[in-house]
Amino acid sequence: MKAIIHASAGTVAMLCILSFWTSTAISELFLSEEAVVAVKQAILQGMWLLVPAMAIVGGSGISLAGGRAGRLVESKKKRMPFIALNGLLVMVPAAFFLSHKAAAGEFDAVFYAFQALELAVGLVQLTLMGLNLRDGLKLAGRLRRVQS
Repeated sequence: MKAIIHASAGTVAMLCILSFWTSTAISELFLSEEAVVAVKQAILQGMWLLVPAMAIVGGSGISLAGGRAGRLVESKKKRMPFIALNGLLVMVPAAFFLSHKAAAGEFDAVFYAFQALELAVGLVQLTLMGLNLRDGLKLAGRLRRVQS
């Protein structure tokens, strides 16, 4: 059951970040300022889903790892602090800041600097979480390990 909860929470978290990232990119590149405002507000509301999903995936991952050792478990454990810190120190504050700036119609250099930072860190998050997903699938026996 823990594995199902872990996988489900991880999937929800990755899908949230992916949808936030793509919605931002599409709205910024192709849509109006009103659409950007709506996306920024939706992302802020989506934090109510993303943050608990991340907490669940982290806690269930620690529980699943238990006393297990090995390269894959250690790799996942090393990535988790970066994922958590990126989320708590960059992604969440940026979501609040960008939503506030967009709602005020302040699409200035500061807005776009934070937007670029948020997009870059979002890609880092997706990469790290994707690596954890891959290693988790290997640990569960659902993905073949490549012998080196």
